[in-house]
Amino acid sequence: MSNPLTAVTAIGESLIDVIVGSAEAPSTEHPGGSPMNIALGLARLNRPVALVTHIGNDARGASIAEHLRDAGVTLAFGSIRNEPSSTATAYLGADGSAQYVFDLRWSLPCGLSVEDPILAGSDIVHVGSIGAFLEPGGSAVVSLLRQLVDSERPPLICFDPNMRPSIVTDHGAALARFERIAALAAVVKLSDEDAEWLYPELGLEAAIEHILRFGVGLVTVTLGSAGALLATRSLRMTVPGVAVEVADTIGAGDSFMSALIDFIAELRDEGVSAEALRNGHAFDAALLTDIGKYAVRCAAITVSRPGANPPTRREIGYPHRGSHVSQ
Repeated sequence: MSNPLTAVTAIGESLIDVIVGSAEAPSTEHPGGSPMNIALGLARLNRPVALVTHIGNDARGASIAEHLRDAGVTLAFGSIRNEPSSTATAYLGADGSAQYVFDLRWSLPCGLSVEDPILAGSDIVHVGSIGAFLEPGGSAVVSLLRQLVDSERPPLICFDPNMRPSIVTDHGAALARFERIAALAAVVKLSDEDAEWLYPELGLEAAIEHILRFGVGLVTVTLGSAGALLATRSLRMTVPGVAVEVADTIGAGDSFMSALIDFIAELRDEGVSAEALRNGHAFDAALLTDIGKYAVRCAAITVSRPGANPPTRREIGYPHRGSHVSQ
């Protein structure tokens, strides 16, 4: 009998993306939110995944819950609250890029602890975006991560800050929060824009070096259409982008992160130790290249179609289960 696949829990916001239309194209609404998109992307890659989130007990919340259920995401108990669901109104530019205006509510489910069956059954926990910074939930997320890292069976922590300067306006507080979570994480993914906002006085390479010094095993930086950079304390690999006709960029970074987490989980499936992933020793140049290609391809498929619509494993066809050498 084969071992069960490595399970993931994502923690963070879910909301409704309101895409403002034009005279030719009316406005539309879709479930969104970075952690929710990442959970959805993982489910479409056939990865067991649960989501700890905050949605309203309204029609928009029901559409989010149905969206997750249809994809195979387990919604954590207590994630539905008796209040309106959060929204992000997206205004699209001519190049498909999006600018957002937010109406947000975020907190963790009451009573959530490391003993919760969803958390206790997950070998990988992902956090990030608004859910890592917006109070009152942000501070509770940090406390929960600290307890998880100090537990008898600590999961690998993956972190994508997905900075929103229009929401997180206090740079000093945001930087302190970012570094506090990074110090607990095995994998950190950020965009080049995130790195520039967090560390305006540093170039990209210096920012990566700084983040690695917190003990992070793998730092990845998305570079838009130029691809991605993957870094450990001893290696740097750049993977080129995939040329596609862009519908919009909504969900591109989330799709990249889903693929990155799925690949890390794949390595755990094959017996690579959590410690080797946590300290970066599991990664060589060939493996970093494979990880980057997989994540970039997932992101490219997502930007080729409207909204946060990540690919399925069948569309990707890679990585193949059991294709890597165990370490």
